[in-house]
Amino acid sequence: MRNADIRRLDRAIQATTKKLEAVRRGEWWPLTGSERRAMARALAVGGYKVARGRSAGREERRMDVTGNSAETRLNAELTALHAERQRLMTEGARAKAAKKSSGWW
Repeated sequence: MRNADIRRLDRAIQATTKKLEAVRRGEWWPLTGSERRAMARALAVGGYKVARGRSAGREERRMDVTGNSAETRLNAELTALHAERQRLMTEGARAKAAKKSSGWW
């Protein structure tokens, strides 16, 4: 375990948490390229349908589904980062305990 690795993971956890909060607020900047394209396509088609006097319900659902999938992706990433941090902490504690028990005292 190196402190630099743990600090790197902490920064990644903070960045992913900010992205997750932004997605929950409906912001687009944390989305991947394909997610942005899907949102823009649904927005354009929905706007066209509304301009023609038809319902845009399907496009609204598509935007919701895209936002939910981005949220799920970021949650999974956050869980993986927390697990990796915990693994590094446990590994470091084991190494420290082994070093301590092998000493004179």
